Amino acid sequence: MSKVIGPTGENALVVIPTYNESENLPIIVERLLNALVGVHVLVVDDSSPDGTGEIADGLAAKDARIHVLHRTEKDGLGKAYLAGFTWGLARDYAVLVEMDADGSHAPEQLHRLFDAVNAGADLAIGSRYVAGGSTVNWPKRRELLSRGANTYARLALGSKIRDITAGFRAYRREVLESFDFAAIDSAGYCFQIDLAWRAIQGGYTVTEVPITFTERAIGESLLGIRRAGAEAILTYWALEVAGWLRDGKVLA
Repeated sequence: MSKVIGPTGENALVVIPTYNESENLPIIVERLLNALVGVHVLVVDDSSPDGTGEIADGLAAKDARIHVLHRTEKDGLGKAYLAGFTWGLARDYAVLVEMDADGSHAPEQLHRLFDAVNAGADLAIGSRYVAGGSTVNWPKRRELLSRGANTYARLALGSKIRDITAGFRAYRREVLESFDFAAIDSAGYCFQIDLAWRAIQGGYTVTEVPITFTERAIGESLLGIRRAGAEAILTYWALEVAGWLRDGKVLA
């Protein structure tokens, strides 16, 4: 299989959804472009009241590798990513990446995802829970919840993915092109589970690579622990039932 990503990130688009990330965004974008000088960035801002969108516009005005997509409503992480994917697929990017704006995903480790894609993965997931993966400054109860939820998902769905809720991932464009975006209505951690499961059901190769997940140092998470855990568990159950009802076919 031929390489689809250049050694410094050519042919790849990193989609970064934002909502009130005015302090974090300039830092993470600078780190990303320093780590991989050929990669492009798309900031998808949901009309942040703290001026994140305007800051993104300022960054884009100074660097042709940075692009901005303004959305007029805040309707969830999943919809923001789908909007970003749609934008990227309309261009010539071979690989599209999900990455948080808050610094929890280290841009310096993005090359690990690209290496996996170049080695044949259709979807590369940055995993906290494979050998070499780790978390930093994460509350113990949140890590236990995350590990438990991922274990539940692995058993319920019959998947081998150890970190199916992870949001640091790289898709070959062919994977995303095979999805019916209009039928995807999941949000938050549910969105990550949903898309990974669709990729598996579509017969695509999914690979996990170890990453270090660092709890944000600035600002607050948009999802509370209890809400995120409940949402995720309900989605696992829904996906399992849907699989039984549809004989293991990809969700419509």
